Amino acid sequence: MMQETQKIISVVGHTAIDSLFDIENIAGLNESFPIVDYKELYGGGAANIAATIAILGGKCQLISPVGTDFISSGYEEHLISVGVDLSFLYRFNAEKTAKAFIFTDRKHNQCSYFYWGASAKLKELEPPSVDFVHLATADPVFNSKIAKTAKFVSFDPGQDLVTYSKAHLTSILENTNILFTNRHEIKRVSEMTGMSFEQLQEMIGIIVVTYDAKGSRIFTSNKEHMIPVVPVTALDPTGAGDAYRAGFLLAYIREYPLETCGKIGSTVASFAVESIGCQTDLPTWDEMKSRFEKHFGNPD
Repeated sequence: MMQETQKIISVVGHTAIDSLFDIENIAGLNESFPIVDYKELYGGGAANIAATIAILGGKCQLISPVGTDFISSGYEEHLISVGVDLSFLYRFNAEKTAKAFIFTDRKHNQCSYFYWGASAKLKELEPPSVDFVHLATADPVFNSKIAKTAKFVSFDPGQDLVTYSKAHLTSILENTNILFTNRHEIKRVSEMTGMSFEQLQEMIGIIVVTYDAKGSRIFTSNKEHMIPVVPVTALDPTGAGDAYRAGFLLAYIREYPLETCGKIGSTVASFAVESIGCQTDLPTWDEMKSRFEKHFGNPD
């Protein structure tokens, strides 16, 4: 299979600064509990995917709004250092970069809040012309526009699915070549569009559904691939899905079989969960390949 490619993957969506809090308990109404520790790390679904693709050795450009703190936080320097093309960023000096606040208690229960910041401006913008695009969590209006013009569309509505109207969601799906969801989101997509899974599958072609610790499944018109997780000692599940999609998409444009794409995605995700933060300990292609071979054999 191809080990080098000149194809560029464009990734649309959030660039965010993640504030991760370790807490005693998740507070209910009128309750307060101590924060044991906290960290500020680089995140945002689109930026996570773009950084992972770049570190793996792929060519990637990030299409995302950022605010005045994008440079002062060191985020710009970080993305440049790993090789992400930032020429398609939308910069808003009067806005803050999006921010996620994630609270995790001792039992690994989570509560999160998301501040859109500059990302809220996305719906007002006109997208660039691109060939191969991955639509991560982002504004549905912008995603709908770019899906109509791109030559190849990968789509992951993620937690922003609740912001989509039926019209915008259907419009994107009609132009989607690969759909990524988890087991809850695929049910919601069916409910929102009024389409069965079989109808979605017929329209889209490739649907990838993740099932947490049970791995993932890749559905095509005539086949289903079961993809296991790569077992590691997990410290933080945040960002595992983004890492999976990055590995899958890079393998896909390098023309690996779909089952191998899924296994590469699973292998990349295993690195992401071994440390706290979405972009903390991502693998190069050779590092990914070494771990892949231990679990699945030679990918080539």
